[in-house]
Amino acid sequence: MNTQGLTNRSILVTGGAGFIGGHLGRTLAKDTEVAVLDNFSTGDPANVPNQARSITKDVRERDIISNPDTDADVIFHQAGLVSVSQSIETPYESHTVNATGTLNVLDAARRNDSRVIVASSAAIYGGPDYLPIDEDHPFDPASPYGLDKLTADYYTRMYSNLYGLESVCLRYFNVFGPGQTGGDYAGVIPIFIKQALSGEDITVHGSGEQTRDFVYVDDVIQANIAAAQTQHVGEAYNIGTGESTSVRELAEMIQDLTDTSSDIVHTESREGDIDHSIADISKAEDHLDYQPKFSLKDGISRTIDWWKENMKV
Repeated sequence: MNTQGLTNRSILVTGGAGFIGGHLGRTLAKDTEVAVLDNFSTGDPANVPNQARSITKDVRERDIISNPDTDADVIFHQAGLVSVSQSIETPYESHTVNATGTLNVLDAARRNDSRVIVASSAAIYGGPDYLPIDEDHPFDPASPYGLDKLTADYYTRMYSNLYGLESVCLRYFNVFGPGQTGGDYAGVIPIFIKQALSGEDITVHGSGEQTRDFVYVDDVIQANIAAAQTQHVGEAYNIGTGESTSVRELAEMIQDLTDTSSDIVHTESREGDIDHSIADISKAEDHLDYQPKFSLKDGISRTIDWWKENMKV
């Protein structure tokens, strides 16, 4: 990944002990001065690279605005509550982390004249009116998480318009990869992998015909690094692959790649889920020179290998 344009710049990664933030911090710390801000409520300290400076703070804390630790040339804002189902259970917490937390980060960036790259989400679109989903698609979030991310997305672009802040929103589709672990609120891929490697039933919510655009984490890191260097600021970009896969097909792929004896079983549909999703990534291709490099099968294989090496299942 080309980090040459960031070599002499100071970097802050919020949520840098989390899944995507950890990958981002490790990649950037090879060539740049990196600080990681995380409250470590869910993040793993092992995700913070040894050469990075660690700041134990919560993005909801208002004093991050005036804290000299947050003074950086570029801020990658990855901190957030990332679960649709958890946001339905605890909407206030979701709002304070995802919306208010982002506002605090934007104010810190404005104070320090930083460029800020904000992790948004395809959840802001809700059930699509058409496919593939481009950045001009109407917004109709179906969960508190989607609404919170939409609020953060609007604020980020508004700060660019009102204050001249160099900001970019990246609307992630379904990100997966090594380091994303299974749990009550994890993505479907680590849950399926954990079930397959444990010999448990692979549980598919609903019919399994629902489709998603699954994007490997290294491609998401590529998009972030490009956004930190682009001239096309004040914009939002879809970050996916432009390809869709059904959840049933995904389960069958993991079943095959793990050579498991697990059966695929269907359970009730989840509240807040949409039926179909696929990204139009042409804007990111044009403005960020973004080109996904990993196929779903390759990414799944790499993720399974990580699970076998690092997780007891």
